Amino acid sequence: MAVALLLVFGVPSASAQRKKEMVLSEKVSQLMEWTNKRPVIRMNGDKFRRLVKAPPRNYSVIVMFTALQLHRQCVVCKQADEEFQILANSWRYSSAFTNRIFFAMVDFDEGSDVFQMLNMNSAPTFINFPAKGKPKRGDTYELQVRGFSAEQIARWIADRTDVNIRVIRPPNYAGPLMLGLLLAVIGGLVYLRRSNMEFLFNKTGWAFAALCFVLAMTSGQMWNHIRGPPYAHKNPHTGHVNYIHGSSQAQFVAETHIVLLFNGGVTLGMVLLCEAATSDMDIGKRKIMCVAGIGLVVLFFSWMLSIFRSKYHGYPYSFLMS
Repeated sequence: MAVALLLVFGVPSASAQRKKEMVLSEKVSQLMEWTNKRPVIRMNGDKFRRLVKAPPRNYSVIVMFTALQLHRQCVVCKQADEEFQILANSWRYSSAFTNRIFFAMVDFDEGSDVFQMLNMNSAPTFINFPAKGKPKRGDTYELQVRGFSAEQIARWIADRTDVNIRVIRPPNYAGPLMLGLLLAVIGGLVYLRRSNMEFLFNKTGWAFAALCFVLAMTSGQMWNHIRGPPYAHKNPHTGHVNYIHGSSQAQFVAETHIVLLFNGGVTLGMVLLCEAATSDMDIGKRKIMCVAGIGLVVLFFSWMLSIFRSKYHGYPYSFLMS
């Protein structure tokens, strides 16, 4: 009886296991072959369902869902793709490279059925499909909070897969060249004015430089440098572009520029008011400067407060045009 049961149930089970191992081996071999050619594997609907969704699978796949075609006009998709390519290349050519994790991409125009299957209506989106089970809430990357820099995505991957990727960026000589050019210009000015160095003690020049630095920092430039947020967000379906992030925990680069402009307008208004109060100019010109200063402060401060209200929902106060 025992031998009969073994023949009936044991042999098919062993055969099924061997078949499962063969399918898994073929999938891993195919992914490794594609990865050796291109670190980010382009997938359509069939490849995604066969290699990412369908079992068996003992590897994780980091998939970027994007819309790179020119007619989609998704600027942030292009920027995110560049960072994703840097991350995938860093993993592919690292000494720790294994078949535990693969990088893939699904473009909307090549796999719209995948977007529909996942009920996805925005791009770019990064999702980790783990080796076992379905993606959980934490397996969707919080792009608008963390930004899309390769370093930030690598930290998220380490949290989800325990795979640590050291990001290696290609050399960028733009920064050193610009610094060298700036130093050359400053050195040239100092040489040409070597007989008269009073310009180095010009209070207005130093005040203007300090003001530019303060405006840049208060508008969020350092946050952008650390987090690497997208310039703006465009919905690939509606085409609507958002320049202001709806959350108080994140921002877009365009939002930084807008805030910088508004802060500059308020500052200019305050400068005009101070000049109108202390200047020795004609009283008529001083009145014009006063009215212009008040107008700039009211206008730009109202717009600034409107942005603040849109990010901090429930904020009760407003000011004229806000």
